Amino acid sequence: MKLAIIGCGNMGMAFARSFIQYDLVKRENLLLIEKNEERCHILSKEKEGIVINTINGDISHADLVILSVKPQDFPALAEELKGNLSENQVVLSIMAGIKISKIQQLLDHKFIVRAMPNTPAMLGMGITGFTSTEGISIAKLFKVENLINATGRSIYIEDEEMLDAVTALSGSGPAYFYYFVKHMVETGIEMGFDEGTSLLLVKQTMLGAYHLINNAEKDLDSLIQAVASKGGTTEAALSVFNGLHLDEAIKKGILAAEQRGKELSR
Repeated sequence: MKLAIIGCGNMGMAFARSFIQYDLVKRENLLLIEKNEERCHILSKEKEGIVINTINGDISHADLVILSVKPQDFPALAEELKGNLSENQVVLSIMAGIKISKIQQLLDHKFIVRAMPNTPAMLGMGITGFTSTEGISIAKLFKVENLINATGRSIYIEDEEMLDAVTALSGSGPAYFYYFVKHMVETGIEMGFDEGTSLLLVKQTMLGAYHLINNAEKDLDSLIQAVASKGGTTEAALSVFNGLHLDEAIKKGILAAEQRGKELSR
């Protein structure tokens, strides 16, 4: 299989390195297109693929072309790219907020897969929601899914409109998690721990809690109640969270992210 990745920032290279790690593509069959000269030089030294800084006809030989550029850079990129795509190529977009119809229009190209990964993909622990245009064969779509799964896990979304919800829930989700962890750590420091100790306590707590979600045969309410004994310390904290309507704030925040995704898609 031959692949081309346009835009070799963190997410583009997370995909590239995962493909190489799992032997899904050979370095000599991986074309990396990066316009930033300094970044291009660094990638050339790392020898993780064939690195070029301009879009040219070599792209037409790739089985899959991955678009990993900033959404605002796409219109200019499309002008260069559309004359270098072959008719039956599949284009995979991991650009936030740009709909399939817009990509098809600007590229004058039919076969588009649109995906929304998240940053844990850089460790092979991501979750990616993806959808596609009609007409892409099951065999080609399976290959795309197999590539995406090299960065973690994936879920096929029938309705493209739901990708805004994927963006709000899992695409932005790591930041919500870091936000909560940050304030737990800061509170630990206020209580007298040094930063390293507070961070260790919180990180291991979060890691252990994640594994309990995965392995305990209980729903989330039951897991909460297993910690929150009547009249105890956990109940005191949860009582404050409920009094501040933290559950509603979380819901409103995620829905605001979804709405912003819809606005960017227009």
